[in-house]
Amino acid sequence: KALSLTQAKGLSADQQKELAAIEEAQRRGMAKVFEDMRTSLIQWAMKNQDRRIMLPKSMSAEDLELKVQERSAPTLIPKLRDPNFEEVEINAITKPYSYVRIKYNKVMHEYLYEIIEPQLTEEEVKTLKFVKDTLIRTLEYTFDETTHKDKEEYLRKSIDALLTSRGMTLVPVSRDRIAYYVIRDFIGFGKLDVLMKDPQIEDVSNDGVRIPIYVFHRKYGSIKSTLRFEDDLELDSFVINMAQRSGKHISVAEPLLDATLPDGSRLQATLAREVTTRGSSFTIRRFRDNPFTPPDLLRFRTMETSMLAYLWLAIEHGESMLICGGTASGKTARLNALLLFIPPQHKIITIEDTREINIPHENWIAGLTRAGFGARGSDGKAAGEIDMFELLRAALRQRPQYLMVGEVRGREAQTLFQAMATGHTVYGTMHADSVKAMVHRLENPPIELPRILLSSLNIVLLQGQVRVGQGM
Repeated sequence: KALSLTQAKGLSADQQKELAAIEEAQRRGMAKVFEDMRTSLIQWAMKNQDRRIMLPKSMSAEDLELKVQERSAPTLIPKLRDPNFEEVEINAITKPYSYVRIKYNKVMHEYLYEIIEPQLTEEEVKTLKFVKDTLIRTLEYTFDETTHKDKEEYLRKSIDALLTSRGMTLVPVSRDRIAYYVIRDFIGFGKLDVLMKDPQIEDVSNDGVRIPIYVFHRKYGSIKSTLRFEDDLELDSFVINMAQRSGKHISVAEPLLDATLPDGSRLQATLAREVTTRGSSFTIRRFRDNPFTPPDLLRFRTMETSMLAYLWLAIEHGESMLICGGTASGKTARLNALLLFIPPQHKIITIEDTREINIPHENWIAGLTRAGFGARGSDGKAAGEIDMFELLRAALRQRPQYLMVGEVRGREAQTLFQAMATGHTVYGTMHADSVKAMVHRLENPPIELPRILLSSLNIVLLQGQVRVGQGM
């Protein structure tokens, strides 16, 4: 009809425009139909297939993938580019912020503990420094009696309020990265936060400045990590910070420290180059949040059923016992597990230099030694110092049914064995690799225990750290 009208003569200008509009609408309609058919055909053909995209000549596919991830994920796990390393495993510590990758060096035949945290841009580094400096000056909050979750929530709100007040707008992923580092440094363990949260880490050891931090991994043993302190000021500040958080003091005048961290880990540290020539050092011995139980000892094959049954009867009937072994052989862990056999209503007193015993009993007094202040007197003790001997002497006046001494090594052994001889049930640990070595240590200085008192000891348990199997 349109064609016949177009060819007709004698049409006015308005009629010709109307016919042209009709023809244009028909062409557009047909073009849309063909385009829809073409799109449907392409989607059917490309179903379950990878799509190809054009990249700039200077950008690889991996670079493009990293660019996309940078805008969505706080932390990127970099690919291994060194052919001498192979990836063994990757574990998330605080997902999606921190990860740990175990790598194996095929040339040196050793494992490496790699820590992966959020990578900051230059602008994010400047913003983080501004936020931390401002919060240090303006933060007014008492963290002593709040949970970690409450502290974290308060810091996040403070960061948001600060950025809003200064008119600073950040994309969500940048805000998350900055919040991660503020929380890590303010209420965490700073550089060591990932190590202190990894349940596979038993010990953390730093030997000095610009020396890699070594960790003792439950699966791979002692391995090197990618962390290190680059200068004396950074390391000294960290050691002083740890001492203050433990409620202790360390200085050039008293550069040695034994303390217990807020999470229960044991800290031994030295400050500056006074007694360690390579700079400040520290060793952190971590302890499980949930201590080992007797069934765990059976599952690990640390003890047999008959041994555990015998010790259960011995503990219930008040037999005294010493657990002997080398360093890090598991003496305290075994003692902690065996103390669970004590009936819950009985009174327990423990005496330790650093808090290690953790039992669920309510009727339990946990004694802890205290360092003195100022110069030492003629007796070798500083003013206000309370040692294990004084704690033990006070404990005997509190009528304990079970008495436990963390480590027997000094004059407290005299009182300990006197307590055994007078009918108290006593447990303790001691560094010795055999019964003969234990007797020699007890009979010689500085303990000098009369042999007649040894007859009060009923049981000696020997513990050793032994590698079993090819994978250990």
